[in-house]
Amino acid sequence: MSARDSPYASGPPSRRGADALASAHSLRRPSDRFECWFRRVLLLVLVVGLPVAAVSAGLASYEASMRTVRAQAADRHQVTARLTSTVKGGDWAKRSARVRWTGADGTVRTGAALVKPGTSKGTAVRVWVTREGTVTSAPASSLNATTSGWLMGGTAAFGVAAVSHAARAGVRLLLDRRRYAQWDAEWDLVEPRWSARFRH
Repeated sequence: MSARDSPYASGPPSRRGADALASAHSLRRPSDRFECWFRRVLLLVLVVGLPVAAVSAGLASYEASMRTVRAQAADRHQVTARLTSTVKGGDWAKRSARVRWTGADGTVRTGAALVKPGTSKGTAVRVWVTREGTVTSAPASSLNATTSGWLMGGTAAFGVAAVSHAARAGVRLLLDRRRYAQWDAEWDLVEPRWSARFRH
């Protein structure tokens, strides 16, 4: 056996791997190439679009909430009011009761506030009021704005991921239907020839 015929002969490597790869690519259908391209686009959307959408939505929600926080902080303040009657009841849930306080201008005002059951008449309670003297809830805080920002950012990220997944599944379904239809059409052409081979 010569050195050329030897399986251990030196020389350039065989191109069988490259030939096999080329033949594998030649077997890919246009729908396969389109699906591969579409997956890459969706991957790019997830890598770039998801964080951009999450950060944009989160910051927009945070800034909007902070404007509300500043507006409420400027309009609302706490005053010390006193109950005009005893709040009856033995459960833990707060109940609405009438309270009276004196405003900064000396005007006596009344309103309804939530207080614990069993609180006696004349007890001092802290309530939030607007500039007009209307009892209201406590103003939103920066924590509320931060929570809103994170919630909207997470929702936007989930939305982008869900839309990408739905798009991938929808395109895959349409392509599979087309492939099955092509296979059926090709089988209708091949099957008579295939069956004829076994009739002789």
